[in-house]
Amino acid sequence: MTDSLKVGLAQLNPKVGDVAGNLAKVRAARAEAAKQGADLVLTTELVLAGYFPEDLVLKPAFQKACHEAVEALRADTRDGGPALFVATPWREDDKLYNAIIALDKGEIIGKRYKVDLPNYGVFDDKRVFAPGPMPGPLVFKGVRIGVPICEDVWTADVVECISETGGEILLVPNASPYEIGKTDVRVQLGVQRVVESGLPFVYLNQVGGQDEVVYDGGSFALGADRSLKAKLPSFREQVTTVEFRRNGKGWECQPGPIAPELSTIESVYQAMVMGLGDYVNKTGFPSVVIGLSGGVDSALTAAVAADALGPGRVHAIMMPSPYTSRESLEDAEACAKAIGIKYDTVSIEPAMKAFRGMLQPLFGNRPEDVTEENIQSRARGVTLMAVSNKLGGMVLTTGNKSEMAMGYATLYGDMNGGYNVLKDVYKTTVFELCKWRNQQGRVIPERILTKPPSAELRPDQKDEDSLPPYPILDAILKGLIERDLDATALAAEGHDLATVNRVWRLLEGAEYKRRQAPPGVKITSRLISRERRYPIVNGFLGRAGGSAE
Repeated sequence: MTDSLKVGLAQLNPKVGDVAGNLAKVRAARAEAAKQGADLVLTTELVLAGYFPEDLVLKPAFQKACHEAVEALRADTRDGGPALFVATPWREDDKLYNAIIALDKGEIIGKRYKVDLPNYGVFDDKRVFAPGPMPGPLVFKGVRIGVPICEDVWTADVVECISETGGEILLVPNASPYEIGKTDVRVQLGVQRVVESGLPFVYLNQVGGQDEVVYDGGSFALGADRSLKAKLPSFREQVTTVEFRRNGKGWECQPGPIAPELSTIESVYQAMVMGLGDYVNKTGFPSVVIGLSGGVDSALTAAVAADALGPGRVHAIMMPSPYTSRESLEDAEACAKAIGIKYDTVSIEPAMKAFRGMLQPLFGNRPEDVTEENIQSRARGVTLMAVSNKLGGMVLTTGNKSEMAMGYATLYGDMNGGYNVLKDVYKTTVFELCKWRNQQGRVIPERILTKPPSAELRPDQKDEDSLPPYPILDAILKGLIERDLDATALAAEGHDLATVNRVWRLLEGAEYKRRQAPPGVKITSRLISRERRYPIVNGFLGRAGGSAE
């Protein structure tokens, strides 16, 4: 029996499906923890597979690769270095589990399986995994260690079982996605489990981007007295060792390094940077291409891209039409220079004329309308995709959540592309992010932030010609999307009922567009394309009282 236990916390950024690469990361983390004097190394949830592997985890060949990686790590532990609690998919008795496997001295000394399988929001564990039995603690060096996995600590039952069967320390591997305000929720959750069990608590969270989800790290340790003992940085890989010591009452976590907390707006920006950077790098694209319009959305997208990938991997293209203002031309060029990215100009006027001539026999003398506006947007989309095909960069779309919610975007036009950094960012938050980024070093010209937003697809066009003012629109959208309120409830909060009904109608009517939109970084509590799954054919287009139209 020991009176001291040093646990290496491996806050890692795995890549889904790259079992060999993830195995190498775990080995490197174990070596680093050994230098720090760790007795035991804990990994994040499903680290060998990457989280979340979706239906990939059902492939027998993939399960075999994960099993072989565990066997390789088991052999590694013969070297007398730290033991390893590694998280992986694990098939046992013809069932597939989300598991943690304890390895020491060349042996598997224990296995535990995730009990509570989440099936909400971005989670789909029940689709692929079987729930494990209620777990008791694992025993290592005479210490009874509970290893509830992620969702197992979001309710009390699993920790209660561990406590009642003699658990002394809680080490929790996680893959908890980022969203605004999640950090405080996790800490308060940990405090609840400590209060209920009386046990010190470690919350080890994955870091990195995977498709539309970003894992922000920010792992932490709580003492049995509920105080914060250690905290790892957000949005960064790190291996940190924390020490537990036995006292007369049980075990206590010793004070360790505490990384500074990010402000809300900085955390949003860093999530966007990590989400984009990992998506581009993990999919193997050499660079990105952006249509830089002189507006705020494309300016912010360009800044995020440069911060994520480096300015040398970002190519901005201004595509003016006869309706593009002189100010937009000047602002786009100034923005590109400030960020330090490559900048080119390609006029779409010849394409507009060509389409007008091509379609004139069909359109006759009908007056110009939204059709011609959409042709401009699609000409820009074709241009960007041509550059992508020829030069190899991924096209980034630049529509924000307010626009995507309203369908204020053109299919096969400004919705063309491989990724959308602003997909879950409301327009009002876009302005906040620009102001924060400029405080770190001015890259977005002031006029971009002060001029009225406009698509510039017709003379003197303004967004507010088609949409309510963004502060009003965003407040209504948050009520409809994140809070599931109806029109009557929003009107009771002071919103104009006719405006709410109009927003609701546009929101529901644009579902078909959003189904065809590229992926983008989850920021809010409800990513509109993935966590709000509404039918395209839908007769419940809301007015007050929920009547159909």
